[in-house]
Amino acid sequence: MSALPHRQSGSATMTADASHATASFAAPATSSWTAAWTTSPQRPGAGFAPNWSEWGFAHQTVRQVVRLSVGGDTVRVRLSNAYGTAPLTIAGATIALSTGGAAVRADSLRHLTVHGTQTFTVPAGAEYASDPVPFKTAGLEPVTVSLYLAAPTGPATYHAQAMATSYRCAGDQRAEADGTVFTETSQSWYYLSGLDVTGGPARPPGIVLFGDSLTDGTGSSPDANRRFPDALAERLAAAGRPRAVLNQGIGGNRVTVDSGWLGVSATSRFRRDVLGQPGVGTVVILLGINDIGISEVAEASPFPVFAPYTDVSADEIIAGYRDMIQQGRAAGLRVVGATVMPAKPSAFSTTRSEAKRTAINTWIRTSGEYDAVLDLDRALVSSSAPDRLKPAFDSGDHLHLNDTGYRAMADAVDLAALG
Repeated sequence: MSALPHRQSGSATMTADASHATASFAAPATSSWTAAWTTSPQRPGAGFAPNWSEWGFAHQTVRQVVRLSVGGDTVRVRLSNAYGTAPLTIAGATIALSTGGAAVRADSLRHLTVHGTQTFTVPAGAEYASDPVPFKTAGLEPVTVSLYLAAPTGPATYHAQAMATSYRCAGDQRAEADGTVFTETSQSWYYLSGLDVTGGPARPPGIVLFGDSLTDGTGSSPDANRRFPDALAERLAAAGRPRAVLNQGIGGNRVTVDSGWLGVSATSRFRRDVLGQPGVGTVVILLGINDIGISEVAEASPFPVFAPYTDVSADEIIAGYRDMIQQGRAAGLRVVGATVMPAKPSAFSTTRSEAKRTAINTWIRTSGEYDAVLDLDRALVSSSAPDRLKPAFDSGDHLHLNDTGYRAMADAVDLAALG
């Protein structure tokens, strides 16, 4: 099986989470792959909504729909068992163009292989890629990946908040075209961590949007591809400057704090989720609101998924930014910082958290340590209340954006700042 490519030559072992699960990465001597779609793997857990991760799968097919930010002539699929405690056997897998819901275009369906075989095993802690498959796709085109899991998998590595529907049914239905057998649904992705493409027109290196729920897309319309990264990819394509735009957000993620349900800290996962993506040249860091906000809700709204309720200072968050800037620069990336947007009057917003947010944003704007700054805070706040989101952009919880707000985020990006 092909190991996931790393930006640097040779091989490396990276920590998958705070309990030191590891995933091995080995780079090819040369690579023309570009990551066209990604998501950040998470530890199995209850999460914000019911999902299938804690129980996993047995004698079932799971079909997942994703939209590629750029197209190509050949594709490979990356699967992650980063948080698995046992080897993961894929009894069969397919890729196909989506026609809506769980349905696919039958003439586009291709079987995925590893070393030419349709059944393969991903070791515990590893993330691997399939063999290349001739598969012509266009940018912003939805595709499905179907995995047949015959033997019990145990708890599944997943991504909690997909803002997209995944489908499940009994038996081996990976080649089923009309999708009617897929009667169970979930709003998470399972095992799937990336789709890479080669071929197609030349384009600039890709962009990783690295963040929390505001990158992940919380508050946007499910199955509509209305997240911030989707809107930015659409804007670049409409401007005649298509580039891969990768969503590496995890809802609730923090710069400095590891969480069982909300992901390992951003500084820890930066290597895997940013530097481990082929064909990228820029990273945009939009993080910090959870570090300063979650400690404020410990008494007001003790929701178990938020634990631990670690109190983090502005200086500690800035130190985390500096760590990620150093990691990115060492790998040759352009590192762009985005200001932290307001959360008033949510429980995340207190006098103390607002003081931290002000200090953080002042540093982002004035330190000169980022290659460029996206001042999303100033672009999206209310003109009459600069400590609140503009009402037209507010999803209703005063923290997350709606579809209009995520589009406004993308429109506020200075494309020149992306390099």
